[in-house]
Amino acid sequence: MSATTSTSSGAGAGASSAAEEESSRSSPPRSSGDLVDSSSPLPTQAVPFSSGNPRIEETRGILYLYPFDPSSPSNLPVGRKPLVCVLSVPNHMTYADFCQFCGSFLQHMLEMRIVRNDGVEDQYSVIISFDDQSSTDSFYKHFNGKQFSSLEGDVCNIRYTVDVQYTGSVEHPQCSLTSSAEQPTCPVCLERLDQDTSGILTTICNHSFHCSCISKWTDSSCPVCRYCQQQPEKSTCSVCGTSENLWICLICGFVGCGRYKEGHAIRHWKETQHCYSLELETQRVWDYVGDNYVHRLIQSKTDGKPVELNLPCSHTDDMCGTCECSGDSGISEALFNSKVDAIVQEYNDLLTSELENQRKYYESLLLEVKEENEREISEAVEKAVGLKLQKLQMKLTKCMEEKKFLDDINENLMKNQEMWKQKVLQIEEREQAAVRLKEGKIQNLEEQLRVLLVHIEGQETEDEPPGSVSSDTKGGSVLPLPSTSSSSNNGVKRATRNRKKN
Repeated sequence: MSATTSTSSGAGAGASSAAEEESSRSSPPRSSGDLVDSSSPLPTQAVPFSSGNPRIEETRGILYLYPFDPSSPSNLPVGRKPLVCVLSVPNHMTYADFCQFCGSFLQHMLEMRIVRNDGVEDQYSVIISFDDQSSTDSFYKHFNGKQFSSLEGDVCNIRYTVDVQYTGSVEHPQCSLTSSAEQPTCPVCLERLDQDTSGILTTICNHSFHCSCISKWTDSSCPVCRYCQQQPEKSTCSVCGTSENLWICLICGFVGCGRYKEGHAIRHWKETQHCYSLELETQRVWDYVGDNYVHRLIQSKTDGKPVELNLPCSHTDDMCGTCECSGDSGISEALFNSKVDAIVQEYNDLLTSELENQRKYYESLLLEVKEENEREISEAVEKAVGLKLQKLQMKLTKCMEEKKFLDDINENLMKNQEMWKQKVLQIEEREQAAVRLKEGKIQNLEEQLRVLLVHIEGQETEDEPPGSVSSDTKGGSVLPLPSTSSSSNNGVKRATRNRKKN
């Protein structure tokens, strides 16, 4: 970015008032998110924007817009100002086309400013300030939602604007259109840019004109600096695809990167001997054979316009001093400044290239250290995991052996349990048999005892004299007793057999 700007650029910079800059400097910076305006209950939307020629100067700021309610588009926000923003205007519409689109509302417009939307290349926005609120509301109701052209599908999207804040650092301060004693002039009609007299339109490169004057300019470029709002598509290197430091061959049109990238433009010269190449960024021509610039036109650092480069006297040599042109201090100073700029640019490119190489070198070292650390960490982890796995394997083997031992003990215990169950069953059976035998013996003994008692009684009866009648049998009859000997003998025999069985 240059240290000086042209008069026309200063005139264009005056499109935004000093009061706005003063308010942006005095008020605290706002964030890019939503905020609440004191005069409106609705939160506002922050939209970043920029304007200016990036090669000369660039102004950045934030638009604070009222939110759009699609449910009730006819409701206008409370506390609105006569300031609106037309969003998403297609780039194919020139300044004259937009002025023609506005039609009869131009006489109520105090100022129009063209800004670019950040991140959007095929559209731009227009900030419009009106003279009163009724004109603003009429413009909003008439054009909001209306198509720019019947052949295109782009729709005019208008939003009421709460405030415009300039956040970027501007190379030269913007002067006010009303507070300054000396008003800037329109580059077309050379009349003063006065809002009260006629509306002012500030182009995207920060140059200001009367709306009536710029409406006659049918080109999309600026009449002062020729900066075009329709930027061409970015070129890329034909080999590596980079979009930085590009050179185009003036012989065959080959596009390659410079020596501070991959050097494909120099390789093309070595292969084809096409020695002239144009740098796309600065529009300067380089001669590979002479190893210097051979262009006749250069871009002015003040306003960006192409101007003729003053060449040195062709009659002189290294010992120049006798030629008349040697006394022209303007040419000498221009040549000296051009050489200094070329040397500074070469040095900056060389320094950038070396710093890039150093960055890649140290990044490779960091990558190697990172890979070494990762390798050591992985080895340590593998070693620790191996040791832990070995210990766990030993524990598992020991547990398996203990389990096998316990399984064997359990199996033997189960076998012993079955054996003891059988023994207990046998003992129970023998006990039951013994009980039954004892019960049989008891019954036999009781039978024998009864027989003996009966036998004893029979013997006593036989011992009494004949004819005597016992008191017990008196008045009764005596029955004959069965033979006790046989019964007693039978009882003794049964007892003997039972003893032999046991």
